Amino acid sequence: MADKSNFLINLSVLYRNTQKYFDRLLTRYDIGSGQLIFLLCINESEGITMQEVTNLTEVDKGTTTKSIQRLIDQGYVQAKTDEKDRRVKRLYTTQKAIDIMNNIYEYRAHLRNTLAQDMDFSTFEEMLSKATDNARDESLFENEVMSLKIGEFQKMSLGDYPDKMACTVYMSGCNYKCPYCNKRDLVFIPENNEFLNPDEVSEYLKKRNQLLDGICFSGGEPLLQEDIDKFIRKQRRLGYDIKIDTNGAYPQRLKALMDKKQVNYVSLDIKNTKEKYAETVGMNAETFNIKPIEETLNILKEGKIEFECKTTVVKELHTKEDLIEIAKWIGPIDHYYLQQFIASDNNIQQGLSAYTMEELEEIKEEIRAFIPSVEIRRVQE
Repeated sequence: MADKSNFLINLSVLYRNTQKYFDRLLTRYDIGSGQLIFLLCINESEGITMQEVTNLTEVDKGTTTKSIQRLIDQGYVQAKTDEKDRRVKRLYTTQKAIDIMNNIYEYRAHLRNTLAQDMDFSTFEEMLSKATDNARDESLFENEVMSLKIGEFQKMSLGDYPDKMACTVYMSGCNYKCPYCNKRDLVFIPENNEFLNPDEVSEYLKKRNQLLDGICFSGGEPLLQEDIDKFIRKQRRLGYDIKIDTNGAYPQRLKALMDKKQVNYVSLDIKNTKEKYAETVGMNAETFNIKPIEETLNILKEGKIEFECKTTVVKELHTKEDLIEIAKWIGPIDHYYLQQFIASDNNIQQGLSAYTMEELEEIKEEIRAFIPSVEIRRVQE
């Protein structure tokens, strides 16, 4: 992966390679990397108890007991009963351990020096120590994560909601990984990402409800978020019309919004023919299920609200025959758009290309036999 900021992967690689390093060097002593931290703790705190080792290393008690018992069986550690409290066992290194500790410290120093190449390692260690302290913060485990994840907010748009002066709320997260998607960070959410505060967005919308007509909820996939209905309901009370851009994967959530009259317009993104759908959304063809998209289309065709379908046309993914097949599948409908693909640095996959407007015009004319109202939509770069 090109992204160097993926700290979970970097942390895992650092941990795994450290394990492999010590496993290789400690084989001669019949010690594994998992035992090393316990041997070091006991060597540097002779007389430490099993519970104190557990607290110091923050490893579960079962793992601590198992690892130290193996060190005892191997003759590196001995347990002695405390003279003042016979219920307590104190741990000490043996001569066998003392004979190898200098080598272990040398291995550790070599690892540190290797990792420290071309960097200020002291500063790194200070920051790592602070990150470790932060990891102990109890709030990390309280699951108080804001449920509504807003990735971007466009305060005014003339093109996202037909015939409306609107704003667009881009929700983070998507169940698909379409290679042509130009909102990569809404799909693969960066680890350093900061979501927008829903209350602050609501406050802005409250102040602008005399100027704006509608709100477009896009993404990502907005219906992926279960709590979006509460946010929409709050905006509907202010008089806003609501448009949902959806990939169709959550028909029942869309239907629930429609039944409660919380949505006025839907844009359904039709990715490709049924046969090529999985490939076009970056999913496994063997497990992909097209039925939710078909169910969403059928719900919209019942005619309760106005809707459109659109297909972002990419040369590497769509042939003229594919687009005609899509029209046969979804038609007849009132609004269908061939949306011109725009290449950008934000696309999930680089190297994709667009049809020219002239080529799209030719395709449009052939599609008219199945959807007479078909139009071309050019997305603003």
